[in-house]
Amino acid sequence: MDTPFISLKNVRKIYRTRDIEFEALSDVSLDVQDGELISLVGPSGCGKSTLLKVLGGLHDHDEGEVVIGNPQNPFDPSRDIGMVFQQPLLLKWRRIAENVLLPAEILGLPMKAARERANDLLAMVGLAGFEDKYPYELSGGMQQRAAIARSLIHDPKLILMDEPFGALDALTREKMNLELLDIWKQSRKTIVFVTHGIQEAVFLGTHVAVMSPSPARMADHFAVDLPHPRLLDMKTQENFGVYTRRIYRLLGME
Repeated sequence: MDTPFISLKNVRKIYRTRDIEFEALSDVSLDVQDGELISLVGPSGCGKSTLLKVLGGLHDHDEGEVVIGNPQNPFDPSRDIGMVFQQPLLLKWRRIAENVLLPAEILGLPMKAARERANDLLAMVGLAGFEDKYPYELSGGMQQRAAIARSLIHDPKLILMDEPFGALDALTREKMNLELLDIWKQSRKTIVFVTHGIQEAVFLGTHVAVMSPSPARMADHFAVDLPHPRLLDMKTQENFGVYTRRIYRLLGME
């Protein structure tokens, strides 16, 4: 098997205050291959977002090993990570294209090429013609598509998504699931997608990692053998139900 693009071995994270210690991650191990879309699912407060922040370099870990990239695919955390959060976090005084360009500006990338890429990305996420709009002129789903385009502007190797569709209504969320799969297919980025939704995790993921209640351990990690393109009616099929029931059992919900 190829060298994993992400390798976590026995990772532990402890939050400390003056009076208490809280173990957020305990002995988490996981391998992710280049180009996978891995869904990270588990109960609220189990450490999913903490793990994402460790991967993004926003939090240090206390024990274990975190390796991203390999000699054939070296990784620069300051350059090679794109992040999408639950809220789009667009700057309300900047037009949509200007919001998308923000990482390119921060990294000092050539702006002529970045503007061309921004237009291409906005077209890819279905926002061609909205480049000069302000965030308040877009729906929530459209704003989140702009946030995804922003995460791709600097051509990162890894996209970290922390419940990016959690604030959307159910119909918009399902539409965004389909659009994310199209974006992933076109970009072929490695994506780690945090969600509370069991069906969403199975529908999106090439693999699913299930985390136990806090302190989080990796309860299971399995491939999702469903064909692409993924279609919404797959959710009614028996083989889809096999995966969701497996997660329900792991989380003590069946």
